Amino acid sequence: MHPHLIRNPKGFDPDGYTDITRIGENQADTGIELGILRMPAGRVTRACAQREGALLLMKGELTFVLPEPEGRAVVGRESVFEDDPICLHYPKGFPLHMEALTDVELVYVGVDNDASFEPLLFDGHTMLEKEHRGKGQLDETATRIVRTIFDLRNRPQCKLVLGEVINFPGRWSSYPPHHHPQPEIYHYRFDKPQGYGHGELGDEVLKIRHGDTLKILDNRDHSQCAAPGYAMYYLWAIRHLPGEPYTVPEFTQEHRWMLG
Repeated sequence: MHPHLIRNPKGFDPDGYTDITRIGENQADTGIELGILRMPAGRVTRACAQREGALLLMKGELTFVLPEPEGRAVVGRESVFEDDPICLHYPKGFPLHMEALTDVELVYVGVDNDASFEPLLFDGHTMLEKEHRGKGQLDETATRIVRTIFDLRNRPQCKLVLGEVINFPGRWSSYPPHHHPQPEIYHYRFDKPQGYGHGELGDEVLKIRHGDTLKILDNRDHSQCAAPGYAMYYLWAIRHLPGEPYTVPEFTQEHRWMLG
């Protein structure tokens, strides 16, 4: 198995948390922890956040119990392919309180950050942007939907950047080839469980399947493509480096002509 690619062939714990990456792990440490939290209907979860974190709803309906004046927020999502993100972003020390109204699946992402900031619940109205990136270019072969939930522009005290991509069947994304020094993680889903795609990691090409996670380090280019017939979703999480926050990627010189 490639040290940057994590597979979960048996899926995720149906009632609890499945670790995928950890801060300080021996191989390919991104400084980002990521895992899947599943809660059956009726489950209540309470915890004190140990890191800056984000909980991104993948499917289901739940209540986030937030400090006043927000109070209780009931949210739901049926499909990551069709629906805008629902994401709670919070600081270290935040009292997490969630109640599952149906079976729920969330992705947790965390980074080290002692800064204090207000928790925010993002949705399609409050996230930064949703773009049909690449539209009208390259015969639509790299057109995709990019949802940026938050970055330095709306969360300047934070160490995390978070978003989603919908990669259409047979198309490319994260394209033209680009890289950046800040570590990144992609977590993938397909519209059909047998779906697959390919992820570049520098000069290596890895076959990507439903539920896989890819760790991107060392300024490697990381373009992606989905096999024809299968739509590919991936969450992307980037960690700001000390004194070197993420702003925009650097496109590889030989491919910059595609930018026009």
